[in-house]
Amino acid sequence: MLMPKRVKRRKQQRGRMSGVATRGNSITYGEYGLQAIEPAWITSNQIEAARRAMTRSVKRGGQIWIKIFPDKPVTKKPAETRMGKGKGSPEYWVAVVKPGRILFEMSGVSEEVAREAMRLAMHKLPIKCKFVAKDTAAEKDGEANES
Repeated sequence: MLMPKRVKRRKQQRGRMSGVATRGNSITYGEYGLQAIEPAWITSNQIEAARRAMTRSVKRGGQIWIKIFPDKPVTKKPAETRMGKGKGSPEYWVAVVKPGRILFEMSGVSEEVAREAMRLAMHKLPIKCKFVAKDTAAEKDGEANES
């Protein structure tokens, strides 16, 4: 499971997930990507499950990049505990994902294989995602810059 080696502060506030991703919203390493359409917290377990599904689907061929990292601790108080007495202890780690963020990238395989692997990974994630290819993403960016 992914989690930070060390953190400055053990506990964080929940924060907001409004707006769209301004960073990490383009394919940088691979040829194909999985782009988030909805905002969500994605846990380290979900990231690992999606990674395993993709890796097994491509039979360990090609290359996969994970573009998100769970660096936000989520705390939880024990069951049947009275209110008060401070904040609970960190239970698990999440990555804050906004719409437009590229979650995974892949290269070294055909588009059909990549599309199927990403489809299997989508089923492991709690949000709607879409398959994007580098050339289509670049064309959309170019159209936006021209107008």
